[in-house]
Amino acid sequence: MGFLSGKKALITGIASTRSIATGIAEAMHREGAELAYTYAIDKLKSRVEDQAHSTNSTLVTALDVTKDAEIESTFKAIKDAWGGLDIVIHSIGFAPRELLAGGYLETVTRDGYAIAHDISAYSFAALGKAARPLMQGRAGAMLTLSYGVERAVPNYNVMGPAKASLEANVRYMAAELGPENIRVNCISAGPIKTLAASGIKGFRNMLNLAEKVAPLKRLVTIEEVGNVAAFLVSDLASAVTGEIVYVDAGFSIIGLNPPEADDE
Repeated sequence: MGFLSGKKALITGIASTRSIATGIAEAMHREGAELAYTYAIDKLKSRVEDQAHSTNSTLVTALDVTKDAEIESTFKAIKDAWGGLDIVIHSIGFAPRELLAGGYLETVTRDGYAIAHDISAYSFAALGKAARPLMQGRAGAMLTLSYGVERAVPNYNVMGPAKASLEANVRYMAAELGPENIRVNCISAGPIKTLAASGIKGFRNMLNLAEKVAPLKRLVTIEEVGNVAAFLVSDLASAVTGEIVYVDAGFSIIGLNPPEADDE
């Protein structure tokens, strides 16, 4: 009996076996949760279906978070299948690739800024609105993923403000949903080589620096993020809400880089 036995969870954001959402799904499955999955585009459908099969799930729906009709249909499918929902994992973020290389002001555009905030931040609130009725009386939990908010990260650019908006969402949603016994938290993971991260120019240098500078002298894994995520959405964390939890081998606590970090 795992500590998520009896819990029903929606997993979004899987793009490959190396996705953070995959690590979260595996940890939650191990702890006994029943999972439903979404995929954003048809190209990812078979990958998500393979992941669902590996965790004994058959509930897989299309979900483009820029389309309210698809959000509605996803949660209708969950209601029809399960009647209610305990957990939402929001692992969704996007900005046009051309905005993720170069200086912030030289690349940012009005349209790109709006797209990044819509998909990366507003979508969490939209999923929260849709999930809320299904979580009544169930001690629900919502979890999202952030990065690059407190410090400027080279080439991350417009995603920094978008993730800052996402983290503000966490606090406002936690405050509003707390009286309904629904918790809302966020994990800020250290740099991980995922499909999404590969779109950031110079990301390999970011990985190398994090490995040298982090107190644990290594990178974090999707499995480690998954373990913390499983804890945060479980009843073991029943008094934790509105928090940004760092899972980064300690990288975020370091101020100035030690001299050896710049030696190549």
